Amino acid sequence: MTKKTDAIYAAPLQEMIDFQFDERVVAVFPDMIQRSVPGYGMIISNIGILAAKYAQAGSHCYDLGCSLGAVSLAMRQRIDQPDCDIIAVDNSPAMIERGRELLARDLVPTVPVTMVCADLQEVTIENASVVVLNFTLQFIPPAQRLALIQRIYAGLRPGGILILSEKIAFSEPVRQHFHEELHHDFKRANGYSDLEISQKRSALEKVMIPETLACHQERLQAAGFSSSDLWFQCFNFASLVAVK
Repeated sequence: MTKKTDAIYAAPLQEMIDFQFDERVVAVFPDMIQRSVPGYGMIISNIGILAAKYAQAGSHCYDLGCSLGAVSLAMRQRIDQPDCDIIAVDNSPAMIERGRELLARDLVPTVPVTMVCADLQEVTIENASVVVLNFTLQFIPPAQRLALIQRIYAGLRPGGILILSEKIAFSEPVRQHFHEELHHDFKRANGYSDLEISQKRSALEKVMIPETLACHQERLQAAGFSSSDLWFQCFNFASLVAVK
């Protein structure tokens, strides 16, 4: 099937509404995410490798904020532990509906995947060996983030991991500007116009709130994780792995 091109913000908008994962976004999401997030494909494939290393027999793996299920598919293709399953959660009905269609096309369903339409903050995390928040925490109100990380920690088995990918901020204005400009250059190189970049930034500014790498690391430590390591960064996009 031909991938649809993201042109949601290509024309001037009379009224700017907050970004949401609705049918319009779902239709172009694969194109949007690849052209907007540096290293996205590498992050996805390496999450599969991390999951294969840390998945435990008889446990659950969680993909929280799963969108179309790219992380779930990457984990499914790599995990070889017996009696292991994947629970993929997203609060967008359109994402879940489309994700289930894509999941059904996977020709090697070695690990069961259940896609659930729900608020991830209300989902029970239990008997988990791998939990993934791939560009998800940034959409959770900051005051609620520690409680979510604490629930994940409590639901992980000893030796289990949390993979946390986020757009990050920088406390120093010079570094913040440097990385923002590089990200905008990345998007321009992928065909986005300055109008598209500006309008999408305005749509996201109230619903996606990035934090510094230090803030994420301090929160992981406060939740009880014994260690956290930065395993990927490209411009202002990063991924951490934290071990219980």
